[in-house]
Amino acid sequence: MSGKTMQNTVGAGRRMNELPWREGLLLLAVIVLVIALPYIFTSGHSLSLLSQMGIAIIFALSYNMLLGQGGMLSFGHAVYYGLGGFITAHVLNMVGDGRLAIPLELMPLIGGLGGLAFAIPLGYINTKRSGVGFAMITLGIGELVAASSLMFTGFFGGEAGVSTNRVTEVTLLPFDYGPSIQVYYLIVAWMLLSVLGMFLLTRTPLGKMANAVRDNQERAQFVGYNPRIVSFIQFSLAGFFAGIAGGLFAINYEILTADTVGVQQSGLVLLMTFIGGVSFFFGPILGAILITYLSISLSNITEAWVLYFGLLFVLMVMYAPSGLAGIIMQHRPVWRAGKLGQLIVPYLVAAVPALILFFGAAAVIEMAYHRSASYDPSVPMELLLWDNVVITTVWPWLFAGLAIVVGGFGLRWAIRRFKAVWDDIHEEMAAGGGA
Repeated sequence: MSGKTMQNTVGAGRRMNELPWREGLLLLAVIVLVIALPYIFTSGHSLSLLSQMGIAIIFALSYNMLLGQGGMLSFGHAVYYGLGGFITAHVLNMVGDGRLAIPLELMPLIGGLGGLAFAIPLGYINTKRSGVGFAMITLGIGELVAASSLMFTGFFGGEAGVSTNRVTEVTLLPFDYGPSIQVYYLIVAWMLLSVLGMFLLTRTPLGKMANAVRDNQERAQFVGYNPRIVSFIQFSLAGFFAGIAGGLFAINYEILTADTVGVQQSGLVLLMTFIGGVSFFFGPILGAILITYLSISLSNITEAWVLYFGLLFVLMVMYAPSGLAGIIMQHRPVWRAGKLGQLIVPYLVAAVPALILFFGAAAVIEMAYHRSASYDPSVPMELLLWDNVVITTVWPWLFAGLAIVVGGFGLRWAIRRFKAVWDDIHEEMAAGGGA
């Protein structure tokens, strides 16, 4: 063995030994952060938002077990999320009536087992096909369950849904979980356990074979594994973790409706996962945090918030298919080379026309929505930073169109400049590595 080969082997061994320490430090930092967040953001709205983010993180990571790790595009993942939540609500009501004595801290596990109970038979059906066939079956099952939610009122509660009460005397800890802060820490505890469990699953033979089936089913079958069995187990476990998220949803909101199992919820988790980045484990976490924040913030600002989500998804698919995590990881070599500072000015230059383009497009969207939804479009409206804007005149449309044109051409020029700087940095890095 040559000296260089021996050095590479020793270096690889050191990296393997250092990796658990880095992951342990990262986990410790996350634990400290989530414990401290309620003391940093002290308002009731912030606490509610943080709780929703924790639930969304589990839900998005469970979906990524299908899409990112197993290559299974599902349009009905909310089925297991919602059914796990409904089962949790019914069991919680039975505890409240004195028929059961299950501690509230274990209720998310009931939701997970409920999601698993439905994921096993439905997963057996879904995994009979792959690719487009799999996606269509999940869509059909999702629509079937959504339609059934208005038929089987004994379980789903009809249009009113199922209400419950999380305040109970049956607990493992001396809390009644009435205050939102106690519920937040319960969500955080299950979030950390679920994230750790799903991360460890990626290191198991099942996780590796799920990646192999995703990349090439024939090769996975050639080495002795049944691709359908691998996909079925992965699907079932994804349903289990989605059920945990649904159980936490039931505890947090104390009510579940037919929307919880609907296609819109399945589309939302797809949005979270893809925008965050399906190729990286932490990608769905970023997507869940961002989409949860935007869904609450935008819905308070504009009634056309769903349209903005659609535009964001289209832009990510066209220009950043690797998601937010992919963008971050692309900058990792530049940061390690100490050249990240060279990108600050190009980014700031590109931000100016990007903001102009955004404001122009947002103005057009808001004016068009006001024109279609208002009984009298001539009534002045509040548009972004301006009051009393009359959209029946031509001037607001001209200014918005001008902003789109100027911002579009300016952003195109800025992107070219940015690309030139990006290429120069990588050429310098390659020359330095070669030297």
